[in-house]
Amino acid sequence: MNPAELTGRARSHVVERPEFACALHRHVVAPFTAMRRAALAEGFDLAPASGFRDFARQLRIWNEKYAGERPSYDATGAALDVAALSAAARVEAILQWSALPGASRHHWGTDLDLFDRGAIGAGRAPRLTAEEYADGGPFAGVRVWLERHAARFGFFRPYRGVLSGVQCEAWHYSFAPVADGARRALGVEVLREALADAPLAGKDEVLASLEELHARYVARIDPF
Repeated sequence: MNPAELTGRARSHVVERPEFACALHRHVVAPFTAMRRAALAEGFDLAPASGFRDFARQLRIWNEKYAGERPSYDATGAALDVAALSAAARVEAILQWSALPGASRHHWGTDLDLFDRGAIGAGRAPRLTAEEYADGGPFAGVRVWLERHAARFGFFRPYRGVLSGVQCEAWHYSFAPVADGARRALGVEVLREALADAPLAGKDEVLASLEELHARYVARIDPF
């Protein structure tokens, strides 16, 4: 992927898949289709709540969280009052659960937030919370199935709360054969260039500590 694709400012690497209601990297379509077919055979209607996400959408999510217009959470999942936080603390709080624009793995079309569509009522959307995927939650079954079977289709969880700065996300799966190369290619300067002209809330704080933030929240993931 080129720098524009890596940072979500281009979508030439992804294809729209109406059957999944999202776009995916062109090399992810076949393995995800195969994994979905296998899950369906065992009673799980595996579906992406999110696939490719562009820079503009990630920027909107970030700015709304920074302004307190969208909820932010601490490491335990408790809601935060971002108005009471310093700029540095706001940045750290957001990054525990959401990526910087230009640094989201969803920009690559390799990463999906997955849920079992058959486990909730028609027309309902998942909240993507730890409780939903915990034992007794509606997605506990598909969580166990994915933990057992995703690797044979090339998928893994980059955020398990072991090495990654991002908190544990049981729903987030990544196609390793493409995503690992993208992660290595997304260096600090590629990210800095993507952010240079962006109307990013907290931009001064972010740019001042970009190397550290990149190391903790982009480069460091849990191994596959």
